[in-house]
Amino acid sequence: MITKEAVLEALSNVQEPDLGKDLVTLNMISDIEIDGKKVSFRVMLTTPACPLKAMIEKACINAIHHLVDKDAEVNVIMDARVNTNRKDNQSVLPGVKNIIMVASGKGGVGKSTVSVNLAIGLAREGAKVGLLDADIYGPSVPIMMGIRDERPKMTEVNGEAMIVPIEKYGIKVMSIGFLIDEKQAVIWRGPMASSALKQFITGVYWQELDYLIIDLPPGTGDVHLTMVQTVPVTGAVIVSTPQAVAAADARKAIMMFKQPQINVPILGIVENMAYFTPQELPDNKYYIFGKGGAKQMAEQFDLPCLGEIPIVQSIREGGDKGVPAVMDDNSVSGRAFADLARHVARNVAIRNADMEPTKVVEMKN
Repeated sequence: MITKEAVLEALSNVQEPDLGKDLVTLNMISDIEIDGKKVSFRVMLTTPACPLKAMIEKACINAIHHLVDKDAEVNVIMDARVNTNRKDNQSVLPGVKNIIMVASGKGGVGKSTVSVNLAIGLAREGAKVGLLDADIYGPSVPIMMGIRDERPKMTEVNGEAMIVPIEKYGIKVMSIGFLIDEKQAVIWRGPMASSALKQFITGVYWQELDYLIIDLPPGTGDVHLTMVQTVPVTGAVIVSTPQAVAAADARKAIMMFKQPQINVPILGIVENMAYFTPQELPDNKYYIFGKGGAKQMAEQFDLPCLGEIPIVQSIREGGDKGVPAVMDDNSVSGRAFADLARHVARNVAIRNADMEPTKVVEMKN
């Protein structure tokens, strides 16, 4: 007879590749049911966007067949619960498990495009996701999401008035662009911008989220410091293009997060506009901005290269129309952004398992 003990013993030989321990030790196995030769159990992954899902499922089935009963009918239920490593008092964004900053050293590298498609990509995998447009001076998220004319509503939570984020494509979105006339320039000094961002964080009713993506402005200034001092940041994603000048500025963003007094983990680097692929020749790659600049930088800093995003017309068109590229599963760009979301989720899980707890940065003036 097949027993639960035999099933657990077999599954203790299946490793979670990223976390380096077996599924039983990690408490990822539950709901074991046995009916004669039929064996069913649940595997609780650390994220619904796990890129190794199929490999883990196959390994579980093989373990039962090789170590329990070769004739067993194995049903593996692949489920997920996003992990977190927050050890702060959780007075700020208490329902948010992971806060991910998307940054770049300079403008024009597609940071907002990456932020929008990353957020939607994670949501399409089954995660609860929010997107905060922290680019006070040049908010572009409302246009890219197709919600430029939307205005957020207010609600009362525990006697306090809070802003309800706009929902689109399965994610919750907040941007200064919802509150100002898009024809007007935001002419604020640094402290005013920082104050507005703090309001977006503490005054928005985000509720429960697996990931909150924060689209930062270019550079390494007041806004960046305000954010790391206000919220416990799980990690940062750095966006660059292949050119040497873009890579040089991206290095500055990396060095900012690596400063001892800041010390925010960097999840990896995204190379945007990595190559040009004509729609009629989807298998062809033309490296019009150079090749591998971001990848070389990732190797220099011993960081993962999270993805190479092509420069194709559909990405620009999707951003202008408010239909992000990741929504098209059949396009080169859609698949690239979907892969990016899975790699980011994977590196968040590794970060939470291997690194120090997430906390707010405390800096002396």
